[in-house]
Amino acid sequence: MIKEKKKQNYMLKINPKVDVAFKKIFGVEENKDLLISLINSIVGESDQVSDVTLLNPYNLQNFKTDKLSILDIKAKGMDGKLFNIEIQITDAGDYSSRALYYWAKLYTEQLKVAEDYSSLSKTIGIHILNFISIPNVKKYHNVFHITEKESGEPYFQDLELHTIELKKFTPNSKDELSDVVAKVKNSLDIWSAFLTRNDLLDPNNLPKELDDDNLKKALTVLDVMNFSKVELEAYEEHLKWLMTESSSLKKAEEKGIAIGEAKGREEERNKTAREMLKQKLDLQLISSVTGLTIDEIKALSI
Repeated sequence: MIKEKKKQNYMLKINPKVDVAFKKIFGVEENKDLLISLINSIVGESDQVSDVTLLNPYNLQNFKTDKLSILDIKAKGMDGKLFNIEIQITDAGDYSSRALYYWAKLYTEQLKVAEDYSSLSKTIGIHILNFISIPNVKKYHNVFHITEKESGEPYFQDLELHTIELKKFTPNSKDELSDVVAKVKNSLDIWSAFLTRNDLLDPNNLPKELDDDNLKKALTVLDVMNFSKVELEAYEEHLKWLMTESSSLKKAEEKGIAIGEAKGREEERNKTAREMLKQKLDLQLISSVTGLTIDEIKALSI
């Protein structure tokens, strides 16, 4: 029984959106090329990196003390720019404040005793979200700076925050491979396809739009990834969060739709009743047509 359970654990299909797996893919030296590719797919031309130093590489010991720790990835470019990459599984109403806090923390930690402010380097926060955080914007990748209100002048140029809302890239979990391929226009789309629908991707048989060496390596890493007992416990705990949150959000969405539809029907009945009242039709007739009670109809006429 123990051997069978162990075998099943190693055959587990890993979800790269779970932060434990995400950091084990992108936060280790042997996969640093994947992290560089991911960063370059997100940041602008002036912030592209050819190499990075991992400031907090993946470490199994992290899970022995805190299995629910924040598993962000901190990296430093050759020119001194700092990057903080985090994948967030569950929704949080105060996420914007959290993102800004972690940016500020990484930015201020650069300054050592007796150093001048001029030694501070640009710091870029990258937040990959498994939920919709900016509902009023359709695009899934958004970039934020501090700019002057009227002129748009980017005076504080050391601050840059990116949000990547995966639910906007693949809102339909039933999409086929052809549906995903149709959305791929750039390298960030390729990484988003990996994070959301890797189950559809075969590294040995990728469509030309997804025929990318970094993607192939990431799929291979994901396929052969093994978890220790401690890692597996952490992964399953984080996965439980993901599944519970997804279920809660779906129920809330369905409830919201149902409430909206009921409210719409009620408004339509009231509108019909008011029109019939204007025509001075019999209250009993109005009631039979709209389904409203006589008292409800009388209240509308007040």
